[in-house]
Amino acid sequence: MNAPDENAELHAQAHAGSAPATGRRSAERARIEANKLDKRLARLTGQAIRDFGMIAAGDRVMVCLSGGKDSYGMLDVLLRLRERAPIDFDVVAVNLDQGHPGFPKHVLPNYLKGMGIPFRIEEQDTYSVVKRVLPEGKTLCSLCSRLRRGVLYRLAGELGATKIALGHHRDDIIETFFLNLFFGGKLKSMPPKLVSDDGRHVVIRPMAYVSERDLETCAGLRGFPIIPCDLCGSQENLQRKQIKRMLREWEKLFPGRIESIFNALSRVTPSHLLDRALFDFAAVAATGQPDQAGDRAFDGDEEFGSFATVPVTVLPVALRNPA
Repeated sequence: MNAPDENAELHAQAHAGSAPATGRRSAERARIEANKLDKRLARLTGQAIRDFGMIAAGDRVMVCLSGGKDSYGMLDVLLRLRERAPIDFDVVAVNLDQGHPGFPKHVLPNYLKGMGIPFRIEEQDTYSVVKRVLPEGKTLCSLCSRLRRGVLYRLAGELGATKIALGHHRDDIIETFFLNLFFGGKLKSMPPKLVSDDGRHVVIRPMAYVSERDLETCAGLRGFPIIPCDLCGSQENLQRKQIKRMLREWEKLFPGRIESIFNALSRVTPSHLLDRALFDFAAVAATGQPDQAGDRAFDGDEEFGSFATVPVTVLPVALRNPA
């Protein structure tokens, strides 16, 4: 009659003994994944910096902090890269307090003091300007962004910054491409490096190759003190949010599509678009020589099989003389 009780006691002891081991294994897996993430963020950021010549020896990089995950992640990675970079460059952090109601003014100063890096908090009430100028219900981001850029350009001059670093990531770049495509009628996105509107500064986006998901994970692991944007972040019907939802649905249905779209932005074929400023269509003439980049509208050979290597006589009739 005592056997069931003895078995239950043995089972409980065994379970109690296995719990710490399971916890240790889980903690070790989490540590390994966090280490992989750190290496991936550093590798992708370093690659973007090299590919586009973002930072040079002697640069003073002004890192623009909004209080969001993206800019926190950018600062974190740049500081780690600076420690082992083959060149010397300085980092100064800047935050623009735009006068949002309820903005927690103590958060960023306390965080940056703990980091031990030079920083500047600039107070400019652009919030009141935006709310006064734009009618209720209108999208605020465009005007807010223009006002913010003007202040940041001024600060860059005052601080002697040679580069202005923004925290836009890969997903931002793709979303901007579709915003311009759908609503602006342009093939245009966010460049990883550009000259500022006033022509006096160089703006860089070191996180251009980094996914938003990795930055979200990084923020959780690092415990960044996130400050939400109460001005524009609450506008649920923003076109950018619609694009973000569309892309996430695409990625669920067709994994890898986001990566393909992003790769396409760096492999542009002007001769197969319609911009006469980029390609001299008037000068096109037959040469009598084969052209590998000839009249092939879709380069999906790897997925669908290359018709270029198949004798035309064995193709289906519908494919011999395509319309």
